[in-house]
Amino acid sequence: MEARNPNKRRRQDPCASSSTGQNQNPNSLPSVPGFNQNHVDLIISSFLSLPDLPSLSSSLSIGGSFDRVLDNLFKASGDESGEDRLIDRGIQLASLLHESTIRCSLKRATLHNSNSWLLPPELTNKVFSMLDTKSLMKASACCTMFNKCAKDPLCYSHIDLTPEDVNVRSRVVRSMILNAGKELRSLKVGCPDESTKSLLTGSCLAPLSYQLDNGFLGNLLRSLHLYNDNWLENKSLCSVLSVCSNLTDLKIVGLNICSLDKVLDLLTRKCQHLFLEKGNRPGIATFICGSSFERNCPNITSLSLIGFDLSDKKAYILIKGLRKLKYVNLSRTSRMKGSFLRDMRHDCKDSLLETLILRDCFSLEEIKVCRFLDLLLVGHFRFIQHIDVSNDRDGLIYGGRRCNTPKFPLEELKEERPGLTFVADFRSPALSPVSSTSSSSSSSSSSSSSSGDSSSSSGSEEEDDDDF
Repeated sequence: MEARNPNKRRRQDPCASSSTGQNQNPNSLPSVPGFNQNHVDLIISSFLSLPDLPSLSSSLSIGGSFDRVLDNLFKASGDESGEDRLIDRGIQLASLLHESTIRCSLKRATLHNSNSWLLPPELTNKVFSMLDTKSLMKASACCTMFNKCAKDPLCYSHIDLTPEDVNVRSRVVRSMILNAGKELRSLKVGCPDESTKSLLTGSCLAPLSYQLDNGFLGNLLRSLHLYNDNWLENKSLCSVLSVCSNLTDLKIVGLNICSLDKVLDLLTRKCQHLFLEKGNRPGIATFICGSSFERNCPNITSLSLIGFDLSDKKAYILIKGLRKLKYVNLSRTSRMKGSFLRDMRHDCKDSLLETLILRDCFSLEEIKVCRFLDLLLVGHFRFIQHIDVSNDRDGLIYGGRRCNTPKFPLEELKEERPGLTFVADFRSPALSPVSSTSSSSSSSSSSSSSSGDSSSSSGSEEEDDDDF
């Protein structure tokens, strides 16, 4: 039996060498005898310089060559482990080639854009800062030059991650907030579409609590819009609001909190636009103290409280106390009958109110709406331009029953208040749509309009005994 010669070179398996190199660095070359960098470069260059061959279905194509070579190597390997290594190596090489091609493409695009781009850097950054967040992300992926421009903090002053086809994770939000730094002014996150499950967690807003020279990063925000499908807990929400003391615009959709005072107490007198929509989490009854708005947010000009169980008296306190209100939306309020509309004639007849939205307020009574319209005919609420009392429950309440053909003084409104738009669109799932709309631009009224006195046709008005 021949003794082993320790100096004799053993034949190495290229596949095994590839596997060893794979664990070290995917971009490094395998240690194969007789191979050097120049040789490998020449092989790759020759491969990429191959002329166009017949169609891929032909046996003469490059794809056909790949198939034949792999089949031969599989047969020569002799075992499954060798075949597995061949497959892994093939996928790895294809990936490396793809990545290198992308890098070269970006370099080529960068060179082209650098030579043809006429704007100076300052103006380029200004243009990029005007892009929406989605377009900015696309531009940053085009080339290295655009990527550098997209990193300017001004580009992230107004972050909007709410488009339907944008559903990002928390780390992306955190990264963008940090990129904005001292330039951060507005932030919109979450999925407005309820059918889309957000990938966010409460931690995505953590950078707002980071300390800067003059306070928290969140203090730079002027506008904050949150679309919450239970990814933001109350504790995280309160923590965020506590470090955003300069908000003038706050919108929260999906608010699951027992008392709005917890939110209002964290706002400052700077808040002018407040939009709160109750979440769909069962078992949460939200308490609202009308005086809290006047105390904490006296400068509000636009107020939307969607889905909260407001009584008429609380609605009256809100509108009476917030003297600067121009826009009010109290949609999806089940308890409200409309008595606050009658009471407003005493203290709010000179109100600055321009828009009043009472959509899907299913207890709203026709007589209360008609009484309010009568006030408009005699000159009260001279700034109001738009009223909406539509619902999908087949009309307003009249005499304890629902009526989808209310008698509103639409003709008189057209004559006395030509700039007013009154919308009363009642849709029932079982019936065809019936609407009643009056506006300065309409030339005819629907069958539900009436030129007679609304108060005489609606019967006597009942007194409400709502609790605070």
